[in-house]
Amino acid sequence: MGAAREKEVRADGERRRRLVVKIGSATLTTSESSIDYGFLDDLAAQLDAVRRSGWDVVVVTSAAIACGLEALGIAKRPTDMPSLQAAASVGQSALSTAYAEAFGKRDMLTSVVLLTRRDTADRTAYLHARDTLRRLLELSVVPIVNENDTVSVEQIRFGDNDTLAALVACLIDADLMVILSDIDGLYTANPLVDPTAELIPRVDRVTRDILAAAGGAVSGVGSGGMITKIKAARVLMAAGIPMVICQGREPQCVVNAAAGASVGTLFTAPERPHEITPKKLWIALGDAVHGTLVVDDGAHGALVERGRSLLPVGIREVRGRFDYDDIVDVADGTGHVFARGRVAAGSDLVALAAGKTREELAANGILAVLADKSVIHRDDLVLFE
Repeated sequence: MGAAREKEVRADGERRRRLVVKIGSATLTTSESSIDYGFLDDLAAQLDAVRRSGWDVVVVTSAAIACGLEALGIAKRPTDMPSLQAAASVGQSALSTAYAEAFGKRDMLTSVVLLTRRDTADRTAYLHARDTLRRLLELSVVPIVNENDTVSVEQIRFGDNDTLAALVACLIDADLMVILSDIDGLYTANPLVDPTAELIPRVDRVTRDILAAAGGAVSGVGSGGMITKIKAARVLMAAGIPMVICQGREPQCVVNAAAGASVGTLFTAPERPHEITPKKLWIALGDAVHGTLVVDDGAHGALVERGRSLLPVGIREVRGRFDYDDIVDVADGTGHVFARGRVAAGSDLVALAAGKTREELAANGILAVLADKSVIHRDDLVLFE
């Protein structure tokens, strides 16, 4: 299930695989938004079995705010940031305790890892987070990862834990990521609206049609939706990490997914056609996207088929405002995002240089700086197809 990669060997000589399990708020809580302790006990039993079969496990969890609101006696989710962050502060304590007790019954030691984009946007901090998580696994700990909602503001939020989970999977070089959701997997349409919608058991490539099939969030508890899961899968597939979306309350779903059985929707990870370095993974998931470059067909072919860098001549439109070294999406003429990269110039300069040849750039005193350099070098570009 995916490209074969060399893994670290533990002291006992056994080669351990790495699994990331992401749990959505709607799966982890009851209809009253309180922690579902029965579900946690079942999850602990499954992860204990998975660990005994040769896997190291990291859990990415949601529901801190929901748990905090319950503890505070607040029935309706507030909209102001201080109240949400206060609820997260209260709820994170209850959530961590619930995990520690459920997993402790099976002699599994848990830890709490709280992250924001600020912790990963800087490459040095990104590497420190990677080293910490890997060391916890070496110590046979089950890290429980969540976004640090207590201090997060819009500028440093992941916004959904699907993206956070994909980042964690890349950080630890996981062999598989499983998203436990309140829906069976990816359907051809929203099954709650369209009775003819059919489950898609396997996705080998995230196409426009796959993106179009992803609708909004099914429940009102979480912050993500199917589209965030598909975007996470797109990056993981490029990184050679398969991903499964499944109904989190299906019996033995994690055990079956880890064993390679058909569960929900599998996003495969075939042999990678493009080199995905740790730096490129950081570009793909470690920082927020600041804008989009729309390119012509020639540039699309040069990037995807010939492994070239993005030159100003192939750019047709600049969307958003960004600075030197920011992360931007790269889209074709239809708006389909097929790559992401780090730019070597700000949006104003790129907009002026867009569509111009090397000779035209060299003859312009302002744009000459881009005459002999790419807007995105291939070493700073991640391809999704």
